[in-house]
Amino acid sequence: MEPRRAAQRDAQRGAGAERVAPRHVDRIAGARLQGGRVVDVDIVDGVVVAVTDAGTTPTRGGPTGGESVIDARGYMVLTAPAEPHAHLDKALSWGATRPPGCDLGAAIDAWRAYAATVDEDEIHARALAAARKLVANGTTAVRSHVDLHDDHDPLRGVRALVRVRDELAGVMDLQISVMVNEVDPSDRARAAIAAGADLIGGAPHISTDPVAETNRLVDLAEELDTGIDLHVDEFLDGDHAMLEVFTDRVATWPAGQIRTAGHCCRIGSLDGAGQSRAAGALSRADVGVVTLPITNLYLQGRAGCTSVPRGLPPVRALLETDVTVAAGADNVRDPFNPVGRSDATETAMLLIVAAHLDMDTAWQLVTGGAREVMGLPPAGPSPGLRADLLLVRAGGLDDVIADAPPDRIVLRAGCVVAEREVLVVVDPGVALLDDQAPTTHPRTPTYEETR
Repeated sequence: MEPRRAAQRDAQRGAGAERVAPRHVDRIAGARLQGGRVVDVDIVDGVVVAVTDAGTTPTRGGPTGGESVIDARGYMVLTAPAEPHAHLDKALSWGATRPPGCDLGAAIDAWRAYAATVDEDEIHARALAAARKLVANGTTAVRSHVDLHDDHDPLRGVRALVRVRDELAGVMDLQISVMVNEVDPSDRARAAIAAGADLIGGAPHISTDPVAETNRLVDLAEELDTGIDLHVDEFLDGDHAMLEVFTDRVATWPAGQIRTAGHCCRIGSLDGAGQSRAAGALSRADVGVVTLPITNLYLQGRAGCTSVPRGLPPVRALLETDVTVAAGADNVRDPFNPVGRSDATETAMLLIVAAHLDMDTAWQLVTGGAREVMGLPPAGPSPGLRADLLLVRAGGLDDVIADAPPDRIVLRAGCVVAEREVLVVVDPGVALLDDQAPTTHPRTPTYEETR
């Protein structure tokens, strides 16, 4: 999040907001890095300060008696995922809406019909449950889009997500991008930013005049001194001329000011020359692209029966053109996508299958790439980086992505914010290795249990 928005947000927080008290960690001992090296990771003030061979005393002195150490034998230590494109206000609403299998237009209609019936507390309960599940699975930073409502209380979704952000301030960085529709007057968008939203967002490609709406949203972001995150060309055929307008308008923005294009499905159905032009425009304008495989594989390509497109942008071509690319889960169990686990391992798996990425690149898109698109400082198990880390009981990254192991410990800024292991029932005649000792941790509550 840009510093100016973060400062304004912190000033708006109420003194009585609920806070979580995570457990501070000084050292992670005996964890395996992606390359296979087994190391100790030392953390000071939320930053990794040393990564040494396991059992080596670091030059800074290292933890002594009474300091907090995680015995991570049998675990991998990875950069914690970030979710660059969520819709927490819609999450977990599938059970109430249950539309038939649908394309984007039908999903929008189903959501709008349901959204007219919900209040702030209902949105808050679902969003909080979905956010907690993300944290439990390893995600420590989320950018969520939120709808404005065209009725007597248009800001109820924004207020609900601001509440979630305050309640989870100790365990998650939450950015809020307000979805400004063409029917929303500009004053409504201004009120949303004043109420705590961080970014201007929207989906101009579904407007009656995509070019005019794109310009209006960029104008608002410039007026309000925010970043912008737009849904861009979430379709496969035709051309709304939105991408060129968007990249031209933000190309002169200062370095570091957030400018993000989500979906970009249409680029994937262009020929090679068209893909090259689009990638070049995105790169020159420093626009980060977020691909959303699970939702776009579900929504797109329903009209065709042969040579059905995948609904994704050409991720490898974008990376080769130095476009910053991230990947997210988008919708989770709502009219736009009835499935989803709120787990970055699922997104990484789909990138390997649908975008033909290798494992390391797929994991980078849901971790470092996502943080870069979100304007967050780099994180990971390397000296000088923020200690947003995910420990997973696994032998390698292939195990993490393929198996989605349940045993996980999640650190944000060097503090444990979630930990989970399955209860293992062992035959008393079978000896266990030291790093296989069964342990139980509190499980994540279900949505129904949080209500």
